[in-house]
Amino acid sequence: MKLLMLGGTGFVGGAVVAEAIHRGWAVTTFNRGRHGAPPADVRRLVGDRTTTDGLAALADGEWDLVVDTWDGAPSAAQAAARMLAERIGRYVYVSSGSVYAQPVPAGVTEQAPLVDAAPDGDDGGYPTLKAGAERALRAVLGDRVLLARAGLILGPGEDIGRLPWWLRRVARGGDVLAPGPVDLPVQYVDARDLAIFLLDAAVAGRGGAVNVVSRPGHTTIGELLSTCVTATGADARLRWADPEQLLAAGVEPWNDLPIWIPSGHDYRWMQQMDVTRAYADGLSCRPVAETVADTWAWLREVGSVPGRAGRPAREPVGLHPAREAHLLAALTTHPTSR
Repeated sequence: MKLLMLGGTGFVGGAVVAEAIHRGWAVTTFNRGRHGAPPADVRRLVGDRTTTDGLAALADGEWDLVVDTWDGAPSAAQAAARMLAERIGRYVYVSSGSVYAQPVPAGVTEQAPLVDAAPDGDDGGYPTLKAGAERALRAVLGDRVLLARAGLILGPGEDIGRLPWWLRRVARGGDVLAPGPVDLPVQYVDARDLAIFLLDAAVAGRGGAVNVVSRPGHTTIGELLSTCVTATGADARLRWADPEQLLAAGVEPWNDLPIWIPSGHDYRWMQQMDVTRAYADGLSCRPVAETVADTWAWLREVGSVPGRAGRPAREPVGLHPAREAHLLAALTTHPTSR
């Protein structure tokens, strides 16, 4: 198989490249050449999709499969698809559950309405950009494109820093503010399992939209954080706080305490997506202990969360230590052992 990876040096793109190499595929990457280098034996093409003639390096060549993680202007996705349409087999676009129009119901399926977005748009927020790119790619490629609407993505290489923040916080030890309830279900996908699914689905000729994330309750917030304690070997004590207390104190789910979205929150649906189709098409998700342990090993090796390849810097996630200490002193918490 001949793979063209649009990107390939970031989180999900890197996982796709690694999986394709593991399979013995011939891999070509296309990116701006500003964020690391691909593995040996990978052919690298350089270009900037946002500039005039930025796709020139793709003018020649044929590929069985294209994988694209683009989250910029839909017009750029449209231009790439038009240039490649006659020289590729299938196209996989890593989209997002964020494309669904608000309010999003729990158990959202692929048939739910999307945010309004133009296929030739040049700006907008993240949901609009992803939804516009979906429309552009479907219009050009029809059933040859798989629209993989990923949920929360974790694992080695994570460039946002949600799981890394928890690992570093637990590694510091002491009392750790843990957002309850302990049995709150958490839904995510390891980037490596996402990569395996994308390549398998493409080989099988899958097309259309599919939610790609683990089953709801693949793990719980309690299991996730306890596993962080085990993986780091830290002398940390999880101090569980009721969600009502945390919300009343102004703690922002997802950002202040990464991954956590309590029941009743407007974005709780992000932990409750329907994944019937993905599992029917072969998605398999590794245990949380493996994701956590491998992420901790990677984080110790690289030292810090990498910048986001080709994307604007994001505000850091996670509570500042001083604020966490203040909250621990003010809130009623419940200790748990490892």
